[in-house]
This record gives sequence, structure tokens and C-alpha cells, in this order.
Amino acid sequence: MSEQNFDLVVLGGGSGGYAAALRASLLGLTVALIEKDKLGGTCLHRGCIPTKALLHSAEVADAARSASKYGISATFDGVDIAGVTSYREGIISSKFKGLEGLIKARKITVIRGEGRLVSPTRVQVGDDVIEGKNVVLATGSYARSLPGLEIGGRVITSEQALELDFVPQKVAILGGGVIGVEFASVWKSFGSEVTIIEALPHLVPNEEESISKQFERAFRKRGIEFSLGTRFQSVEQNDDGVVVTLEDGRRIEAELLLVAVGRGPSTQGLGFEEVGVEVDRGFVITNERLETNIPGLYAVGDIVPGLQLAHRSFQHGIFVAEEIAGLSPQVVDDVNIPKVTYSDPEVASVGLTEARAIAEYGQDRVASYDYSLGGNGKSHIIGTTGSVKVVRVADGPVVGIHMIGARVGELIGEAQLIVNWEAYPEDVAQLVHAHPTQNEALGEAHLALAGKPLHAL
Repeated sequence: MSEQNFDLVVLGGGSGGYAAALRASLLGLTVALIEKDKLGGTCLHRGCIPTKALLHSAEVADAARSASKYGISATFDGVDIAGVTSYREGIISSKFKGLEGLIKARKITVIRGEGRLVSPTRVQVGDDVIEGKNVVLATGSYARSLPGLEIGGRVITSEQALELDFVPQKVAILGGGVIGVEFASVWKSFGSEVTIIEALPHLVPNEEESISKQFERAFRKRGIEFSLGTRFQSVEQNDDGVVVTLEDGRRIEAELLLVAVGRGPSTQGLGFEEVGVEVDRGFVITNERLETNIPGLYAVGDIVPGLQLAHRSFQHGIFVAEEIAGLSPQVVDDVNIPKVTYSDPEVASVGLTEARAIAEYGQDRVASYDYSLGGNGKSHIIGTTGSVKVVRVADGPVVGIHMIGARVGELIGEAQLIVNWEAYPEDVAQLVHAHPTQNEALGEAHLALAGKPLHAL
């Protein structure tokens, strides 16, 4: 058994792990990055990147269908799923090669294999022991199911959905969160009949309620069906497909059932608890500075309770590398991390919902304005509807921004700066927003909250 020593050992090469490795390397630390599969993790290979490639193919399909509306002669002749797959895999391959090259250029030692924590400073990979002055746990997540609901056959997760070599005629989706509605959007654009089953009262239930309601109207207009507020009971498979039964007795027939009920932490069997790491329902418990109950041992990304987003994991990785290097980086609370749902329409948000702001500050101390994209020139040009809602503390800063409509995810950059820098609407209102852009809608909403609405009544 051989032993290797480093300043930092990172267990997991996904968004959080490779970010920690890259930043630590820039700060002069020697780094070992342990990964059992491919660098880039779920986000690059089975999550963010491939699903967004699918969504762009879906957008092109919809554009072909509606081309005559814009004076363009084009026809939609169907979906070449092999071509879609080739396009998607080409993007993944290119990004993967780029990441591998970057890791190599930064002289990070990549160790291939499944690692197991054997002490607070040691990770075993096969017959080798990798020791670090600090260790970062970044083992990511897996697609969850429900108790008693087995994945297999015609019951699939998002990972199997990405590998389908056909477009299902009719599909049921269990879960109306981000993953569920993004696949619903893709399949509807590809020509499938889609039914979403969500136990909570709304689709995208973690968003501002007014945004969720607009989202439901948009999906209903697209012909996407959904059942809200009723739990899943069981599913039966047969030669033709699946029959899903809800607790109220309703039955939904489909070719496939996509289980999209969230992701669980990948921590079992990796030695964490044996070493003494505090774990709760599979999640690694850390303080606000991402250090576990064992000094010098950190955890980042999806295994830490909170939002499961690639960019949160990425930020965690950078944070921990800087923390270990003694730079005392600034903590960013989960509520102030931007969220984007890349369906049609898109949803983007950062900060407190109006309900949470009222709970924190009181009814009389919260003001909001909901600006319709119907008044925005660029939105009219590209044929989208939706809104930008801004929530502020009375005579105080903006604490939440919530948006729905095509391409609004591209507006989240300015939105997160406004919220995180605690800007007042009056600060934003004096800034110039280029015309014609959807970004103007963000400016208009702040003008209205600052008491000087222009294109709003």
C-alpha cells in the first residue's frame, strides 16, 4: 500500500470538487482530486449541460413551428433524436476536454477510483492512501425515488430520460419541481403528451406564488397537463406502458413514468460516519463556513443541506479553498443564491419571496411591484409574456427579485447583485438599462418601487 501527501485532498470531481481544486491550486496548494467517474460530475455529464442542450433543441423545434409568425418560411418535419443526441454529446465532450485540460494545466493530481474516508486526513483509493492537511468531501448526489417506488423498466429517472433513443408519445412525470418541468417542456416541444403529478399546491413550488401561478397558466396554454395537491399512490407496468394511481383514485396512463422527486446526498458507504463525521439523513452537517464537526474536514455542494444547484456547489468549492488558505471569504446565504428553471417559460429568482419577507419584516414594512413583460419591447419582439416582481423593505433595500418569461434567466446576474449588495430601488432606478432589452423590465420595476413609474400605472 502506497501513501501520497498533499496540502488538500478533494473527494469528488463534480462542480464543488473541481472548483475547490482549481482555486486551491491557484493559491499555491498541492491538490489531489479523487473521482471514480468523469471530472465534471452530474452537472456536466447527466444534469445541467445535457438537459439545457435538450431544451435548446426543443426551443429550435418550437421556433420552426412558429416561423411564419415572424415572416419566415420554414417547416417542422419532426425530431431526429439521434441528431439531438449527437448535438448534446458533442457539447459535453467539448466541455469535458476543456475541463481536463484546465485541471492538467493547474498541475492538480487526478486520482481515478472510488475513494473512502478512513481518517479525518486520509482517503483510501484501492490500495493507495491519499493524505491531506485538509480534506474536502464533495461526493454529490443521486436521483431519488419514493419509498416503495422502484426504478426500472418504464419507470425512469432523469439519467435514463437523457439516454432515450425515442420520443415518448405520452409521458407522466412525478414531481413538478425544476427537473420535472424542464423535461415536461422538452417532451412537449418534441411532440409528446405530458402530465405532471405534484403533491404540493403548485408547480415550481419553491418559487414566489404569483410566479408559480403564471407558470401554471403558461404550461396549461402549451397543453401540458398537471395534477396538483394529490399524492402518488402506486404505478403498474405492462407491455404498453404504465398506469399511475393517485391517492384520490385517479389513474393516469402513459408510455413512461419519469420520477423527478429531487436528489439525495451520495454519502453512504464512503466511511464518513465511521470516521465520526456528523451526518443527518445522509447529509453532512457543517457550520456556516462549511467545516464539519471535525476540524480541518470540509464538505461542499449537494451533500450539504440546502439548495442543490451546480453554481452553489461551485461557490462552495471556491469558498472552502479560500477558507483553508486563510482568506476568510464572505458567506453567501442560500436564499441569496440565484435559481433558474430553464423551461419554456423560464423562471429566475433570488432572495426572499414576498411571503417570506412579510414573515421576517412584517406586513407594513414590505412593498412589492410586479411589472408585466407585456410592456417590454424586446419581450414583445420575441413573443414572450411574463413579469418581473421586485420585493423591498419599506424605505429599505430590495430583498427579492422573481421573474418569469422567455430568457429571463439571463437577467439574474443584475438581480443577484441588487439583492446581495442590498441596493435600494432608488439606487437601481437611476441606472441606465439598454433599449430595447428585457433588462429594461428590471429597471422599470425598480422605477415603479422608487415612486417614479414610466411604462407602468
